[in-house]
Amino acid sequence: MFLKLIYLLLICVMPSVYCVRCYQCSSSQNLLEDTCGAYKKFNTESHIAVECNSDESHVPGYFCMKLTQQGPKGFIWDGRWRQVVRRCASVAETGVTGVCNWGVYDNGVYWEECYCSTDECNDSSSVHVSVALVLSTIVIVLFGNYIF
Repeated sequence: MFLKLIYLLLICVMPSVYCVRCYQCSSSQNLLEDTCGAYKKFNTESHIAVECNSDESHVPGYFCMKLTQQGPKGFIWDGRWRQVVRRCASVAETGVTGVCNWGVYDNGVYWEECYCSTDECNDSSSVHVSVALVLSTIVIVLFGNYIF
């Protein structure tokens, strides 16, 4: 009985999300000014997050992503070439959100993809994780047999 009450409380405190809102921009869109946060901090006040299932979204989806690519040292005059893309996504490479994947292409370009599932979560350099979602997942995994 006690575990069912905890499970019910966790479900009640989790925010209900029908459509996630994400920032969308690409540093390759404006080569004269860094508007997507490739070389400086991303300015959330100059961007408006869009609903991922609306007509405003370039790519429809259910969560947000941020892709960062960086060339090897000495690639251009300032030491490194950098590109950032922020947008909605419908499929993550790993199948999960709240994580970042990274690697290096054959040409030496470093890449990092971060996926998250809360509103405006692709604004920073780190991924925000929902504590309520993590706790409810742990409870279900540990005590799922007793609850259901």
